[in-house]
Amino acid sequence: MRSTLTALRKKLAAGRKLSMLTCYDASFARVFDEAGVDCLLVGDSLGMVVQGRDSTLPVTVADIAYHVACLQRGSPRAFLLADLPFGSYQEGPTQALRNAVTLMQAGAQMVKVEGGAELAPTVELLVRSGIPVCGHVGLLPSHVHALGGFRVQGKAQAEAERIVVDAQALEAAGAAMLVIEAVPEPVGRAVCEQTSLITIGIGASPACDGQVLVLHDMLGVTASPAKFVKNYMAGASTRGDAVADAVRRYVEEVASGAFPGPEHVYGAAAEAVPRIYGA
Repeated sequence: MRSTLTALRKKLAAGRKLSMLTCYDASFARVFDEAGVDCLLVGDSLGMVVQGRDSTLPVTVADIAYHVACLQRGSPRAFLLADLPFGSYQEGPTQALRNAVTLMQAGAQMVKVEGGAELAPTVELLVRSGIPVCGHVGLLPSHVHALGGFRVQGKAQAEAERIVVDAQALEAAGAAMLVIEAVPEPVGRAVCEQTSLITIGIGASPACDGQVLVLHDMLGVTASPAKFVKNYMAGASTRGDAVADAVRRYVEEVASGAFPGPEHVYGAAAEAVPRIYGA
């Protein structure tokens, strides 16, 4: 039986943090599902790790919908999220609703949008229409050119305060979940403390309700991973189920709070992100 937002909240209430991985095909979806991953995300990161592009910007709604359908067939249990990619919601709430419906019909249970308070009207319409929404603050891969590269966000006081305000605005608009990406640990912690959203960190804070990694990073495929990545294939057995074992270790370390450690988060004087795909 497929998981739900209610089931995820019950896990959190029981003291178990949530594990999330990006995923793009039925085979990995099955392995991740059987290993106990709570949430699978079809991220626009597929543009870089699957399509070989240098950013997430060229990814289309049709691309995301295709991969969502693959996951839906391969995974009977995990909660499924899908990115609304660049250009699919910037025109406003009506465009966002039309494209979100496409992703939900493909099998998604929630859509994710990158941005802050400016997206409140879009989030409100989606939620009123019965579409759960996950926000995304901090480093926004689809804004890479405006940000001047893949850089840690929230190092300056004004930026840090804006990230918290954006998170609160998304919550007020009806978002249920929030990805916090590549921010100094105190900023990630502040978002967790000042909202009641289900918070999912990626280079944010151990205080988050869960963590997400790109599967290629977690399995050690990425040549120069960002600081927040842990290669769970390092030291893995040579048995045929090595990938499943690596994923199970990730799930357990996230659930118990062992991951991320201090070495996987950014301090107040946050380092630049050398290479990142985003979630």
